[in-house]
Amino acid sequence: MVKPRHSRMSTRKSPSSTLALTMLLIFTFVILILLVLGILSIPSYSGESSRANDLNSIARRNADRREGDEEREEQWVEVISWEPRAFVYHNFLTKEESEYLINLAKPHMQKSTVVDSETGKSKDSRVRTSFGTFLTRGRDKMIRNIEQKIADFTFIPVEHGEGLQILHYEVGQKYEPHFDYFRDEYSTKNGGQRIATVLMYLSDVEEGGETVFPAAIGNFSTLSYWNELSECGKRGLSVKPKMGDALLFWSMKPDGTLDPSSLHGGCPLINGNKWSATKWMRVNEYKI
Repeated sequence: MVKPRHSRMSTRKSPSSTLALTMLLIFTFVILILLVLGILSIPSYSGESSRANDLNSIARRNADRREGDEEREEQWVEVISWEPRAFVYHNFLTKEESEYLINLAKPHMQKSTVVDSETGKSKDSRVRTSFGTFLTRGRDKMIRNIEQKIADFTFIPVEHGEGLQILHYEVGQKYEPHFDYFRDEYSTKNGGQRIATVLMYLSDVEEGGETVFPAAIGNFSTLSYWNELSECGKRGLSVKPKMGDALLFWSMKPDGTLDPSSLHGGCPLINGNKWSATKWMRVNEYKI
């Protein structure tokens, strides 16, 4: 009887498969060595990193330590309203930057004025009782650095910003609710429409002096600091002045139309001193 012949091919490995296995082992060994040496690291995905599109988590970070400076306070962006679109960048300016702007402006302060809607020129008005002065755009390195930070925050080029206006409010002084956008043809033709405003607080305020949006949409009585607001501050969405914070709000909607909910004013100062810096951003044409 003829015995069946068994092939030895099933137990013999081909040279190509042996080479592939050897290369895989070598590659694995190299990866392990790199991990041990710290040259490679395994990325981790936490719940916080998965919220990469959340403004409140994107900008919440510790500022880089500057050479010769103490570590800056934590910075983050807080969305406070969508009607109008308004955001607070906490600790946007350092104490050094805030004091620099105040000291630079002090010798030149004059009674604040408003823009005449017919001529586009400045005029006195009872609705605005503060003192102020303008700083030329790009006048020195410190100003240029601040203006660049504003451009990074707003995504609007430095060239579209007016010069900084420094304001000082004493007890009882205020700015009645108004719009920052222009409603006259003269002003829009000479420099373009104001699209957004960045209001930076240069000092802490003991009482009053809030920036209030009386036409904002929302239930603001639930805010944690509601009971700390003055009577004026309780007339709408309010932001309490804090040294270094920057308030960004848009005077125009995303579709390019004027936003009436951006009506805002400065509440009367009840106690303390209030210093602030304002930057208006303008565009000649705004299309989506």
